[in-house]
Amino acid sequence: MSNPSSLRLLKTAAATMAGAVLAMSFSIAPASAAPLVDGDQTGSITVHKFERPTTPTGLPNNGTAVETTGLTPLAGIGFTIQQVNTIDLSTNAGWDSAHNLSSVFAPSDAAGSITGAGYTLGAGQAQTTAADGSASFANLPVGLYLVTETNYPAGVTPAAPFLISVPLTDPDNKDKWIYDVHVYPKNSIAGAEKTVTDAPDVKLGDQIDFTITGDIPNEAVIDGYKIVDVLDPKLTYVGATATLLDGTVITEGTHYNVVFDAATNTVSVVFTDAGRAVLAAHNATRVQVVVNTTVNTIGEIENEALVYPNLPSFTVTPGQPGGPIVTPPVVTKWGEMTLQKVNENGTALAGASFSVYTNEADALAGTNPVVLNGQSIFTVAADGTMTISGLRYSDWADGTAVAPGSADYRTYYLVETTAPAGYELLAEPISFLINSASTSVGIDLSVKNIASNGGFELPLTGGTGTGLLYAAGALLVVGAGLLFVRNRKTTNS
Repeated sequence: MSNPSSLRLLKTAAATMAGAVLAMSFSIAPASAAPLVDGDQTGSITVHKFERPTTPTGLPNNGTAVETTGLTPLAGIGFTIQQVNTIDLSTNAGWDSAHNLSSVFAPSDAAGSITGAGYTLGAGQAQTTAADGSASFANLPVGLYLVTETNYPAGVTPAAPFLISVPLTDPDNKDKWIYDVHVYPKNSIAGAEKTVTDAPDVKLGDQIDFTITGDIPNEAVIDGYKIVDVLDPKLTYVGATATLLDGTVITEGTHYNVVFDAATNTVSVVFTDAGRAVLAAHNATRVQVVVNTTVNTIGEIENEALVYPNLPSFTVTPGQPGGPIVTPPVVTKWGEMTLQKVNENGTALAGASFSVYTNEADALAGTNPVVLNGQSIFTVAADGTMTISGLRYSDWADGTAVAPGSADYRTYYLVETTAPAGYELLAEPISFLINSASTSVGIDLSVKNIASNGGFELPLTGGTGTGLLYAAGALLVVGAGLLFVRNRKTTNS
C-alpha cells in the first residue's frame, strides 16, 4: 500500500515527463512545418532567353535568378506554358506522378508523351521575350507546367520543350520552396551568306559559281541540317560540293548527299547522321557549299539560298518564323549589243562580218576571239544590223558594280573580218560596252564603212582610164610621124 510520500513522488515524475514531451514538440514543430508545399500559394515562371555562348558559362540552372552579364539577350522569342492537369504538387502522390511522367516525357513529342501517359494539358498562356530576353508568367497555381518555345526567328535553333514545377526546392535552403522560378533555355543562332563568282567569265556557257556559307548551331546534337539553292531558270546546274572552313574533311555520300531536282532546278545538300555528328563536333566553324552553274539566257539573274539549321525548320515556309535562313540575294548580269552597219551617207550595208575580243591586245593580234553558240565570226544581216548576245555586263562582276579602271571592268572589242563589197575593212578595232542600256531595244553602235580607196577611182587595165591613155599615145605617135615627114621634106629641098 502506498503512503502519501510515494504518491507525491509519482505525481512529480509524471509532471516532469509531460513537460519534457511538450518541450520536445515545440522544439521540432517549426522545422517540420516549413517544408510543406502551400497549395493555396501562387507562383511564377520567368523565362530568360539568351544566345548560346561559345564557351559554357558554368552558371547554375536550378530555378534561381543568376548573373547574365556578357550574354546576348534575344527579344521577340515566343513561349507558351500549359499546366499538366490532375498532378497536385501539394501532395506526395502528386510528386510521385510527376516523377513517373518524367521517365516517359519525350521533348520531340512533348504533348503526345504527356497525353499518352494519361494526363491532359490546360489552356496555353503565351508571352514574348522583351528586350532583355525575359518573359514572365505570373499568378500560376502550384503545379507542373509544360514550357514550349513557339515563335522564333529564322536561323534560331529553339530550345526543346521542357517540364518545370512550381514550386522547386530552394537549392540554398533545403527546408524552403521557391515559388518564383527562373529558367534559362539558350538558343543557337545561325546566319548565312551567298556570293557569286563571275568576274573571270565573259560569255554564255562559262561556269558561274555560287558560294553559300552557313553557321553550324552550337548544339551537342544537331537533328537536321541542309542547304538548298533554287536556281533561276536562266541558270543550268553543273554540280555542287560541300566543305568545312576549318579544313575538316567531309565526303559526299558519307557525310552529305547532293540531290538535284531538274523539274524545279533545285539543288539540295543534305547532311546525314554521320555528317551532323561531325558538324556538332566542329560547331565553331562553318559549312560552305559551292554550286556550279552556267548561264543559258541573258538577263539580270537574281539568286538566293536557304540554310535549314535544324529539323523543325525543314517544314516551315521560307520567310516564316522558325523557318530556314534566307540569304541576301546575289545578282549576275548578262546582256547584248546591236550594231548598224552603214556607209558614209548613213545607208545600211549588208555583207560585213565581225569577231569579238575581250581585250585590245587580242583584238590587235586577232587571237582568242569570243566563241558564242559555236561561232567566232558574226555576220551582218540584210538590214545592216548585227546583235552580239550573251556577254557579261561590263560594269558588274562578282555581284557588285565595278567602275572603269577596275581589273574586273570589261571592255569588248569588234574587229571587222569581212567588209561589204566595194568598201574598205575597218582600220582598227572598235570598243563597246555591255550594260543595261545596250541590252534594251534599239541600235547601240553605228559602224561606218568607207568606199574602197577612200572613194577615189584607181586606173584599171581595159578600163576607161587606160583607153584615154591609149588614145593619147596614138595621137603622140601620129604627131611624131607627121613631124618626121616634115623634117625630111625640109632636108631634101
